[in-house]
Parts: sequence; C-alpha cells; structure tokens
Amino acid sequence: MSMQDWAEKDFYAVLGVSHDADTAEVKKAYRKKARTLHPDANPGDPAAEQRFKEVGEAYAVLSDPEQRRQYDGVRAMVGGGARFSAGGAGAPGAGAGFEDLLGGLFGQGRGAPGGARFGTPGGAGAGGFEDLLGGLFNQGGAGGAGGQFGGPFGGPPPPAHGQDLEASARVSFRAALDGATVTLRVPDPRGGPARTVNARLPQGVRDGQKVRLRGKGMPGPGGAGDLLVTVHVEPHPVFTREGDDLRMVLPVSFDEAVLGATVEVPTLDGSTVRVKVAPGTPSGRTLRLKGRGVKRSRSTDERGDLLLAVEVVVPQRVDGAVREAVEAFAKATAGEDPRAGLADRARS
Repeated sequence: MSMQDWAEKDFYAVLGVSHDADTAEVKKAYRKKARTLHPDANPGDPAAEQRFKEVGEAYAVLSDPEQRRQYDGVRAMVGGGARFSAGGAGAPGAGAGFEDLLGGLFGQGRGAPGGARFGTPGGAGAGGFEDLLGGLFNQGGAGGAGGQFGGPFGGPPPPAHGQDLEASARVSFRAALDGATVTLRVPDPRGGPARTVNARLPQGVRDGQKVRLRGKGMPGPGGAGDLLVTVHVEPHPVFTREGDDLRMVLPVSFDEAVLGATVEVPTLDGSTVRVKVAPGTPSGRTLRLKGRGVKRSRSTDERGDLLLAVEVVVPQRVDGAVREAVEAFAKATAGEDPRAGLADRARS
C-alpha cells in the first residue's frame, strides 16, 4: 500500500469507528464487518470481496499502535485525505501531487532548481517520499530494514476467522435450570461430513435463547469461527418459568378452600413443603413461597420464588351423602349471590 493510498483512504470510516476508538472497539468493528463480508458468506460477489479486503487493510493499520500513529500523522499532514494527482511538473491540467506537497512543506518548490524530486523508492538521485516520511517518523528508508516506510504499511490484512455455524439443542426443563452438557451434530456448509461437538450450556438457559460457543465453528486461517446454538427447553408437567420464579397450579378441594387447610406442595428439587390455605380462598388466588424458584446464578444462593395458583376442584360425581351435604350448603348460603353487580359492571 502506497503513501498515496494512506493519504486518500479513511480507515476509520471503512471500519465505522470514531478517531478516538480504542483497540477493543476497532477489533469489534472489524470482526463484525469481516464476518458479514467474508467471501464464504458472499459467494460470487466481487463487491463484497473488495470490501472485505478494504476492511482487512484498515484493521491491519488501526490495530497496530505504531502504524496507527504514523497513519494519523500522514492524514493530518495532508489535511485528512484530500486527493492528490500523480501528474509531474508541467503536466497539462495536473494538480499538485502528493510529492509536490511534501516538497513544499520542506521548502522545495515544485520543479524549482536544485529541488529534490520525490520519486519512487530506490530510484536514482534523492530518496523517495516514503524515505522522507520514514525519517519524519524515525523509520528507515526504502533501503533500510522493513522495506518501504519501515515495512509494516504494505502488509496483508490479518487472516480471517472461519465461518460461524448454527445448531439447535433440545434439553429438559430441569437440565436448562441446572446447566447441561449436550452433544450436537454440526453440519458442514461446504458439504463435508457433520462434526460432533460437546457443548456446555449455561445454568438457567431459557427457551429460545441463543448461546454463542467461541471457536466451535468452521476452522480458518485466523482461528475457528463460533457456533450459535438455539436452545429449546421441553415443558415440565408441573412447573412453568417466569423469569427467576416458578409457577404451578395447586389443586385444593372445595372444603379445603372453604374451611382452610394445610397441604403438601412439591418443589423442583423433589422435596415437599407444607403450605397453609386460608379459609375462604377463591380459585385463582396466588400463594408465594419465597426462595423456592430458580437459582439466580452460580455465584449466589439466591433464588426466585415458587408461585402457587390455587384451583378449586369440583367433584365430578355428586350423589348420596355428598349430594345431601351440598344441598344443605346451598340452602344455608341461599342469600349470597356470587354474581351480584356483574351486569352493572359489564355495562360500565
């Protein structure tokens, strides 16, 4: 890459970062663009391939502190990237070339007698303009170590990582909460044989969550890509999850709901806990058991809660003594209307 390229190309714009972006921001921006523009992801697209090369050139310079310092210096010297013609002295219609600008900076007019001509590196006579700039930044000239302008500027872009892959995993409700190791069959997008990958899913993974496994994708010259796993959690017959809380339906009999009772409630760890149902508890009321839900993280013992949705169970067969008891109950509560005011509220 020549110094004319450095003068003209805005590597910050190529990567989409600000001029004060730190190394981590530069790397993140490069990885994102390189993944999108990689030839494997854009087969037969020459425009994407060219953009991929430009992104690599920009990253090669901005990721190296010394190269970045020198690049910023060159850009500042030429006013941030104005284009300069390559025409020689006296060329019809030719504007001031990059070499002529540098000559003016050091008191050497364009075509002036005795003025140094900034030619190509290694040419006869005075050294090339890369040699001059190399001196400005304490770099060797074209004949010194490292080649033109100290050597690092024309280097190839860093090798690209391999392609990211996608897979899916189905785990049980309990395994999702505890964390589990799953075995995945990952297809090769190039038609090769599928690979077997063992992956550890994080504790508390949710249904539909995507888990990124670093270095489990396709191999590449810059290292393997990533594997993006979509997790499908199988439903539990009793529990459902709401954030860090668990919810279950708690069936209670008619008499337990009316008179009150203490009932046994199962928990996710297999134990049971005794819960008091207050007299007159209606169907649909939610009772809360503190600390019986999902563990918030591996580093803490804190858990969410277990929510119990009360459901009053009505007997399916009512005869004999049961019917007599229910009829007696109906007579005793004949003055109570559970639908009182319902029609007025509906019209409001």
